[in-house]
Amino acid sequence: MRTALLISTYNWPEAIELVLNSALAQSVFFTEIIIADDGSNEDTKQLIEQFQQKTDMPIHHIWQEDLGFRKSKILNKAIAQTTADYIIQVDGDCIMHENFVEDHVKAAQKGVYLYGSRVNILPNFVADIFAKKQINFNFFSKQIKNKTRSLHIPFLSKFYKIHDGISKKFRGCNVSYWRDDFIVINGYNEDFEGWGREDSDLVIRMGNNGVKAKRIRYAGIVFHIHHKINSKQNFELNDKIQNETILKKTIRVVKGIDQYL
Repeated sequence: MRTALLISTYNWPEAIELVLNSALAQSVFFTEIIIADDGSNEDTKQLIEQFQQKTDMPIHHIWQEDLGFRKSKILNKAIAQTTADYIIQVDGDCIMHENFVEDHVKAAQKGVYLYGSRVNILPNFVADIFAKKQINFNFFSKQIKNKTRSLHIPFLSKFYKIHDGISKKFRGCNVSYWRDDFIVINGYNEDFEGWGREDSDLVIRMGNNGVKAKRIRYAGIVFHIHHKINSKQNFELNDKIQNETILKKTIRVVKGIDQYL
């Protein structure tokens, strides 16, 4: 199975550096890293070039002009550039546990998308982890809250059952799915601009097409670097789009990934 690690980012090179360090420290080999960049400046580009030079792991930097929050569009563009069978997706502010990719790959099964756990790094420690370039955390780390979410006990994750619908525990910063399941619904809906609902809308439409969901608690762990909340200026419109998806049981969107295939 060809596996791509998809990382979205925007103008935070200090964070993406730690995320990429954690990607290269994974316990298993995967096919490639794809960075979906929603218009970052030259600092991010130079950082990614440094990583490209120091590893044999293919790292593809897919960039678009900064015209506001257009995460759906850049993710579609990035996924259009890979032929991987399976996509493991994280945000560029989420440091991965060393077994993150392995956990997602081991739990992968046809007709199912997975969502893992997010542990929050406390605001007061963000500067410190940047200074130390820290990527390893555990239950006893003083820098985190939600400590039980940091417990890596993959055996226990097997007790979480496959289910229909979207869980309140779902977070788009930690999800994996089959590329074919993504393509058939035409990927992300690019009518979403601004923060909110693009990730949940995606998996709701997958569910409308028969794809089940599974939480991999005690596995698939990321450590979220605290930051200021993004502007929610467009949230009401985005929420309306998602409600229409639910009401109409929408599967395939008009404005999606097929523009780039």
